[in-house]
Amino acid sequence: MIKGKKVVIFDLDGTLIDSIGIWNEIDMELIKRTCENVVFDTDIGKQRDAVLKKYSKYPDSYLEYCSFLKEKYISKLTKEEIKKIRYEIADEYLRNVIDYKPSAEKVLKYLKEKGLTLVIASTTNDHTIEIYKNYNKNIINKANFDDIFSLIYSKGAVKELKPSPDVHYKVLKELNVSKEDCIIIEDSLIGVEAANNAGIDVAVIYDKFSDGNRDEINKLASFKFNDFKQMLEYIKSELE
Repeated sequence: MIKGKKVVIFDLDGTLIDSIGIWNEIDMELIKRTCENVVFDTDIGKQRDAVLKKYSKYPDSYLEYCSFLKEKYISKLTKEEIKKIRYEIADEYLRNVIDYKPSAEKVLKYLKEKGLTLVIASTTNDHTIEIYKNYNKNIINKANFDDIFSLIYSKGAVKELKPSPDVHYKVLKELNVSKEDCIIIEDSLIGVEAANNAGIDVAVIYDKFSDGNRDEINKLASFKFNDFKQMLEYIKSELE
């Protein structure tokens, strides 16, 4: 998996960061604060992924997601106002609650020590990543982004979001490496699809919030791991 590779490209939310469930909590709180219909008749995370995928080519897919929430759950606020409130709710979670998945930082440090170039390619927005980098003590104390990653590409880095391969093409160009030099670590279907669309090997780290797409994910992934502890053991067996 890692042997012979030069670059490891990590997704962030749901992959390195144990955050998908928290984003679901944030969105449910958002709907309760801003909308009249607060009956959750579907999986919030799966719904969010589907809407973001639908609007991935739009300038601000998250603004369109807030427009979707406005229509589905009935709000008198504008989509811009809903998005602003979403960021306010999220801020407390991002600073104090979110953390790496267990042993994720051990994998990062091990790969760094072995001389690989580590990259984040995420649909997470710039503001969120800045909070992770500068204010979230859980992340800073375990594996500071600035010490680990050579490149960090967030939502604003490209026009088309995953499952478009654009962000991965940007990594290849910036680092002047081939597809064969890289491997991508993902958790979700749209992330795995983006990797496949880029023609780059992809390994999946399990996240329960992607279980609804598990069969499709497993078909598209080259490697599958239950957690980062299992991944680390596998990588060490290759490199030592």
